[in-house]
Amino acid sequence: MTPLDVRSARPDQLVEGDKGQWEIIVGLEVHAQVTSEAKLFSGASAAYGGEPNAHVSLVDAAMPGMLPVINKFCVEQAIRTGLGLNAEINKKSRFDRKNYFYPDLPQGYQISQFKEPIVGEGAIEVEPDGEEPITIRIERLHLEQDAGKSIHDLSPSETFVDLNRAGVALMEIVSRPDMRSAKEAAAYFNKLRSIVRALGTCDGNMEEGSMRADVNVSVRRPGQPFGTRCEIKNVNSTRFMMQAIEYEARRQIEILEGGGAIDQETRLFDPNAGETRTMRSKEDAHDYRYFPDPDLLPLVIEEKWIEEIRASLPELPDAKKKRFVSAYGLSAYDASVLAGDSDAATYFETVAKGRDGKAAANWVTQELFGALNKKGLELGQSPVKAEQLGALLDLIKDGTINGKIAKDVFAKMMETSEAPGAIVEREGLKQVTDTGAIEKAIDELMAANADKVADVQKNPKAFGWWVGQTMKTTGGKANPAVVNEILKKKLGV
Repeated sequence: MTPLDVRSARPDQLVEGDKGQWEIIVGLEVHAQVTSEAKLFSGASAAYGGEPNAHVSLVDAAMPGMLPVINKFCVEQAIRTGLGLNAEINKKSRFDRKNYFYPDLPQGYQISQFKEPIVGEGAIEVEPDGEEPITIRIERLHLEQDAGKSIHDLSPSETFVDLNRAGVALMEIVSRPDMRSAKEAAAYFNKLRSIVRALGTCDGNMEEGSMRADVNVSVRRPGQPFGTRCEIKNVNSTRFMMQAIEYEARRQIEILEGGGAIDQETRLFDPNAGETRTMRSKEDAHDYRYFPDPDLLPLVIEEKWIEEIRASLPELPDAKKKRFVSAYGLSAYDASVLAGDSDAATYFETVAKGRDGKAAANWVTQELFGALNKKGLELGQSPVKAEQLGALLDLIKDGTINGKIAKDVFAKMMETSEAPGAIVEREGLKQVTDTGAIEKAIDELMAANADKVADVQKNPKAFGWWVGQTMKTTGGKANPAVVNEILKKKLGV
């Protein structure tokens, strides 16, 4: 094995071809837009949207004589991200010019980092769908400016250019080719997204293009050297990422088994067709004619500043997961689901404060997430606020309502955003704890079902029928514990 190749696929990850087994090799180049008010080298707004060309300074438009000035906060955000990735922070780095022509790149080059990035090697641990943890190594993180946007569908004969994004700060996070399946790649991307969101260095909004990935895929026979890779550009969802990897691997296997060779190229994924298509032949570094940007001095970072940033880091997903397991008694899976999203973690902790952690986790991950998914809503759009869900759990704990009624109340909360107490009062849903009323209902049931009274004494499994019928008779409002106690006494079981 080469130093870059430390992992082999598990037997269940190997792909069967017509002529034997193949191993998929995946590496990701993730572009994460830096959360910042201004762009990387100008004071223009970095906000998403706006009228075309409304967020463009003279620097962004590459007007003659305009010089770039580094945004210190963007540098800080890159360092913060590097620390969150357990990566080396390079005390000296530099910016280079990456030369290529495109209409939405007014300078004719992109200011990026090539040989001396701001962040060096790091690593993160991922658990694909609850499998054994694996370590994915990170080769580097570098800062660069984004290009603008070419718009082709406003005219049959003209291309329009919007430079609002031109100059926006990006972090390009490059992994080693350590992933051996589409599932591992998706787990790595999601973990990376959870880290930058927790750090506040990128909002991770894939719909707005704040986070996207170039996916490098190759195949090889197990134990053989790496094959020729193809790069799939600008994939903006984990579902599409997995589809693209699986399609591209199968395409390469078919070519190789047919006696052909893989051309190194850049491809695009068509989500409608579910396939990758050729975009252009793959450029190498020499094609871009990198050289140090003469308008920008090398970036020198003091150790004191790095340590100040390190001291300000928030609790990251892995640490949060461990705390959720120990402090709230959650399963590793539930803790991972909640800790992996900073909004979900905050919501859960608000619900769980002073309450049973496991019950809170169940309501958040099952009832709430399930209801939001059906409605196509994000957590931030939830009609039920965390304080309201906590109040619902309080009503269950103090015996005001039982679990079945609570689910009905929750459904109404999702529709109306009302407080649970108001719904319970208005609709008369308080749990019946009056033993006299429950005894009366059971006596009437026993009188109407004398044959079943004898049956339950011979067959204890029939007891469930009596519980169900009593709850039905009381409209589901009877306290289940009281029902069980009285039934056992009256039926003699």
